[in-house]
Amino acid sequence: MSTLQQAAQNQLRQFIEQIERLEEEKKALSGDIRDKYLEAKSTGFDVKVMRQIIRLRKKSKVERQEEESVLEVYMHALGMLDGIVTMPPSQSAAARTQAAYDEGEDSATMDAAE
Repeated sequence: MSTLQQAAQNQLRQFIEQIERLEEEKKALSGDIRDKYLEAKSTGFDVKVMRQIIRLRKKSKVERQEEESVLEVYMHALGMLDGIVTMPPSQSAAARTQAAYDEGEDSATMDAAE
């Protein structure tokens, strides 16, 4: 029984040490990421927008479209879209953009059409 306990202790120690090493690596990577944002900011990029883009890129196209659709509905409900011509909430900005892209239109063509 003591051999089994010793084996379990060794296994636990290995898990703990591996997790500690991974935590150190994560800390180093976090510093690298922070430095990269500072570098981007120093060249004039908006870091807040960059973080938002990174969050969006982690989501699927459908998730982004659903989120943008709900955002548009909420903004409309709060009167934040007054004076802005919008499509029905069921066809979000992302869906309109994707539809135009699928049809082979670029942003210049879309702007000219509006």
